[in-house]
Amino acid sequence: MKKLVIILLMTVTTTVFAQDKNKKATLEVDGVCGMCKARIEKASYQTKGVKSANWDVQTHELKLIFDERKTNIDSIQKNIAAAGHDTKAIKATNEAYNKVNACCKYRDPHVHEAHKN
Repeated sequence: MKKLVIILLMTVTTTVFAQDKNKKATLEVDGVCGMCKARIEKASYQTKGVKSANWDVQTHELKLIFDERKTNIDSIQKNIAAAGHDTKAIKATNEAYNKVNACCKYRDPHVHEAHKN
C-alpha cells in the first residue's frame, strides 16, 4: 500500500510540474503589411524556444509553437515590442515604434487606409 501511495504521489507531482515542449498560443499583434509580418515573425524566432511563428496580416493573429521549458508568452511579447509592434499586453516604446518603416506605422490611421487598397 505504501508503494502504491508513493507511486501515485510521484505521478501527480510529475504531471503538475511538467511543461509542454510544444505549447501552442495565439497573440494579437498590431501591424499592417508583409514587412510587419516578417519583422514580427523574426522577433518571435529570436526568442529562444520558439519553434513556429506565423502572423496573419488580415486578422493580426500570431500563432506560436514554443518550448515552455525555454521561454514564455511574456518573453515573446517583449521581443515583439522591442521590434516596434504592440501586443495586447505590451506596447512598444515610441523609440522602437519609430524605427519601423514609414509604411508600417500601424498607429497612424492614414497608413491603415493606404493598406486597405
